[in-house]
Amino acid sequence: MGTSCYTRTTVFVGFFCDASLSTRREWEGALTTPQRFQFRGDLAQTALPEILYSIDRFRVPGVIEVRKGEVVKKIFIKGGIVVHASSTDLDDSLGSYLLRTRRLSPEQYRASMRERRNSSHRFGVLLIELGFLSPLEVYTAIREQIEAILWSLFAWPDGGVTFEIGEQQTSGAVSIQLPMRQVILSGIKRAPNAKPLVARLGEKDTVFEATYHLEALIESALDGQDLELLQRVDGKRTLYEICKSGPYSVAENAKLMYAFQVMQWIRRTDRAATRETGAGGSGESEASGADGNRQSSGAIKIRLGTPGGRYGS
Repeated sequence: MGTSCYTRTTVFVGFFCDASLSTRREWEGALTTPQRFQFRGDLAQTALPEILYSIDRFRVPGVIEVRKGEVVKKIFIKGGIVVHASSTDLDDSLGSYLLRTRRLSPEQYRASMRERRNSSHRFGVLLIELGFLSPLEVYTAIREQIEAILWSLFAWPDGGVTFEIGEQQTSGAVSIQLPMRQVILSGIKRAPNAKPLVARLGEKDTVFEATYHLEALIESALDGQDLELLQRVDGKRTLYEICKSGPYSVAENAKLMYAFQVMQWIRRTDRAATRETGAGGSGESEASGADGNRQSSGAIKIRLGTPGGRYGS
């Protein structure tokens, strides 16, 4: 067990060093029991995109389990690829998804549910046997259902998180291939409420500089308008200026800026802190984080026209 244990424990130390101080304390318990190869956290303190990016950096296989009340959702990861997702919420089930997206009529849904009680076959196989859907239609629906489970987690503001390292079986379930960085980017863009995400960026006069490599943008499948926003980061424009003049709404631009920060394509400079000190402030609106970047103690003051309400003033 020597080499394997050393490698996996090293991964835990990597997570531990990447985390913020408050998150480190939460994960200390996991580090004291390395034989379990787990770490624990809470979405209220460490957002899901940041957890996913840390996992992707080490390219280790494992399962993320997010629990909120009685609902448990899991993300299965292998080599930087999301291969499956599952949920105990009945609304996330394949049958409910097919009914909701009108792939099945109410009559077909009820008939398939009756047959399922008397069948040992997987639900997708049963739908093909009943002649309701073709194999291609079943595969497409399963893929979309898995993606819907993933995107739903980006809307959770809190919930207990466990990551268990090691390859996990998905019991013959259909696998997909979603590169982690595409998941992070797409999930943030789909988040229904920008407020809790952009609050992690800093004040409106925070200035960022670009640190990306073009190869990373290709892997993440960044589109033209997203690239246009990224190229506005020049070490001179403030966060507010970029979000105000970007290709999307202020809220959508701000979400993308958060995605760029998570994937370390941009980083904060000292310009905003210097400006505040020169204006007679204390200069303490930012503090160094564990990763060497500046971390704001305040919230971004940009009005965000999002479904979740307006933010800032």
